[in-house]
Amino acid sequence: MTGTIGLTCMAPDAPSILANIERAEQMGIRAAWLTAGGLVSDSVTVFAAAAMRTSRIVLGTCIAQTWPRHPLLMAIQASTVAAFAPGRFRLGVGPSHGPQMEPTWGIPYEKPLGHLRDYLAVLKPALERGQVDVENRRYRVHATLPKAAGVPVLISALREKSFRLAGEWADGAITWVTPITFVQQRALAAIAEGAHAAGRPTPPIIFHAPVCITDRPDEARQATRQQLALYPRLPNYAAMFRAAGYEPENDGWTDAMIDAVVLHGDEATVASRLRALFDAGIGEVIVHPIGAPSDPAGSIDRAWRLVAALQ
Repeated sequence: MTGTIGLTCMAPDAPSILANIERAEQMGIRAAWLTAGGLVSDSVTVFAAAAMRTSRIVLGTCIAQTWPRHPLLMAIQASTVAAFAPGRFRLGVGPSHGPQMEPTWGIPYEKPLGHLRDYLAVLKPALERGQVDVENRRYRVHATLPKAAGVPVLISALREKSFRLAGEWADGAITWVTPITFVQQRALAAIAEGAHAAGRPTPPIIFHAPVCITDRPDEARQATRQQLALYPRLPNYAAMFRAAGYEPENDGWTDAMIDAVVLHGDEATVASRLRALFDAGIGEVIVHPIGAPSDPAGSIDRAWRLVAALQ
């Protein structure tokens, strides 16, 4: 295996998430990731606890939502975690989606890409240099932190413009429910274009993939429709799928979309598809296990064990 394969370690509550991270390290898994969806335990705070209970595993957010949190505060929180886990924390940030942000936080969701660009203009220098002197459309920040934390900043990316932004500003781009063909045909070129325009090395694309270990394709498709029903209904995701050559069916998943996005099958089949991602130009993979309906816990455990075996 040529690149790192990490694992999302989500659970219903903070103590259970922490236990998952500890288990992942004990199994030899190299990277633990926490997603942001909903009003669940705060990922950055949980990682501060995990930093004290682990010693090797890399910790990363995929993603921490930007709208509810000022970029300077985000930098301070990331610096705090990094102090407990030197060289092991990576901060993935992103604007999420209007249907999630506006009703929950009461914050107008406008021009998310411009918002993210202005956000990075504060966050990146705060973490890289410990010094911020920025005045842009959304932020006026003049501050000096005690030290530069050196935390890598990754951003969520879905369409070409966000991959270009990652190339210009970020240390990596994180995908989600994206066909690898879209990454090959559009995203890799876009992130390279952004990096070239900014005169910097091209950062990696981190491929965040749902994985369902099952011998029955119909179960994987059923699990996807149950657990990931939201995404084809979101306008940005629907547009991405159309750009990749897929048409959502009644605002939902088609079998072809599921087979393009979800790595499903037995262990050998999924391992082969994971290896193919690196051959396609992916820098790193995040495995997001989803449970097959007939045995949710068992299929998720099989995914964990596969990731551990591929380290």
